[in-house]
Amino acid sequence: MADQDYEKSITKWRQELDSNLRRENGWLALAGLFWLRKGTNLIGSDPESDILLPQRAPARLGTFNFDGDNVTLNVDSDLQVEVNGVAARSALLDADQEEMPSYITFGEMRMVVVRRSKGVGIRLWDNTRKERRTFPGRKWYPVKKELRVPATYTRYETPRIVKMPDILGAIHDEPMHGFASFQLNGKKYELIAEELPDGGLYVPFMDLTNSKSTFPSGRFQYTDLHENGKVVIDFNKAYNPPCAFTKYATCTFPPQENRLNGAIEAGELYSGDHH
Repeated sequence: MADQDYEKSITKWRQELDSNLRRENGWLALAGLFWLRKGTNLIGSDPESDILLPQRAPARLGTFNFDGDNVTLNVDSDLQVEVNGVAARSALLDADQEEMPSYITFGEMRMVVVRRSKGVGIRLWDNTRKERRTFPGRKWYPVKKELRVPATYTRYETPRIVKMPDILGAIHDEPMHGFASFQLNGKKYELIAEELPDGGLYVPFMDLTNSKSTFPSGRFQYTDLHENGKVVIDFNKAYNPPCAFTKYATCTFPPQENRLNGAIEAGELYSGDHH
């Protein structure tokens, strides 16, 4: 593809990523993450609430009952509350990892149960948050065609379990299916990767730009389809995890194995002033 077309395609991809961030129920609309304790958790705008809602919400919307495993919503307020689009006064809730999470919506707000290393919690979105309008936009290095790198993908005979830290301080055992090897500026590199259902690879990585010009905890990269052991790693599409934009995300970060001993000066930048 001609350089100009390539640059255009990257610019278009970056614009899409930018609008995704601002969209309804996107990362910039996140307004809270609350960990449940066993028993009754109060929901409302009253400062005493366990799940503290924005001021415009009812002082007491209702309760989440948590038995250590399952979460049940009970609505006390007259406000119409919907669970997956259907008005409900009480509901047993499915968490966000399940196939059909139970999304609770009311007054331009949304809640869902999340199961994480730290426990079971409630994630809250508020679509009226000013961040959706005032966000200055994602920042990127100029497109550098030479950082679109052909790589060789080698699949492990059996997936390799690697340790992935998360922002909550826990370590997860995650299966990686293979590794991509490539050369850059005369140096050889390897990155372990997870295969996705669509045939692309998910490659979280760290490099020597982290904390200087890019996000301290590393960046993500998704590749297009890998075929016959060939894949292209496009560092112009290296982008920040949601944690770069909100303190309410629960990101997992790259494993130790994917720390590159080189500076990848391409992809998304980070200045640390988004919060």
